[in-house]
Amino acid sequence: MATSVQESKGFQPVDILKWVATAIQLVGYGLTGLNIVPWNVFAFFAGIVLWFAVGVMWKDKAIMVVHVGAFVSLLIGYLNA
Repeated sequence: MATSVQESKGFQPVDILKWVATAIQLVGYGLTGLNIVPWNVFAFFAGIVLWFAVGVMWKDKAIMVVHVGAFVSLLIGYLNA
């Protein structure tokens, strides 16, 4: 049975995306801890969108729902600040 180059290396595009999303979320936490506003919110928005994309790629509705909820909550907070 033939395997793709991605399978033989063990990394799928979703693996890269989830680590990029995680790194961006961690930057958002760091910016929040340093009180660097609104850049912290922008980092969280980017991380949320990327994690939503991971949910779509995995067809994981729980990941999609939690990140839609996070996006809406963050957006409402940002607009009311």
